[in-house]
Amino acid sequence: MLDRDGPVPIYVQIADVIHEQITSGRLRAGEAVPSETALEAEFGVARSTARNVVRELRARRLVHTVQGEGTFVGPAGVPRIRRAKALYLDIAQDVAERIRRGELRPNRLISSETALMVRHGVAKVTVRKAVAYLRKQGWVFTAPGGTYVNEPEKWPSE
Repeated sequence: MLDRDGPVPIYVQIADVIHEQITSGRLRAGEAVPSETALEAEFGVARSTARNVVRELRARRLVHTVQGEGTFVGPAGVPRIRRAKALYLDIAQDVAERIRRGELRPNRLISSETALMVRHGVAKVTVRKAVAYLRKQGWVFTAPGGTYVNEPEKWPSE
């Protein structure tokens, strides 16, 4: 539980939580630490606070950041543990399932980039890649005003 009124800055408290996850083995060397977006959503903090968390973890020499890929446990050079499936594909699958179930209806907007970022705890570039994949598959189309669900006859066959 974070003490939002105490003397220890929130970013230090969150860094302590992640530090404990690393020392306890819940986060292993080479694993990605939660993204800034995930930290924002999980702890209810601003982007600047999430950035300070990552900066604090780097200062403690617990993690390293790879531009465009994320922040990983351990020093630079530690082999990164890759996900079995790209994260953007998980997001695309989630949106496609919501379309199939009728939660997202034809000719209606899909969730905003920001909503998808929060829902999945990812960066904007990951969401954009997921939406591009959905567009390529035929689930959605983009027009002025946003990205919309396609008509069922344009969806990919099972």
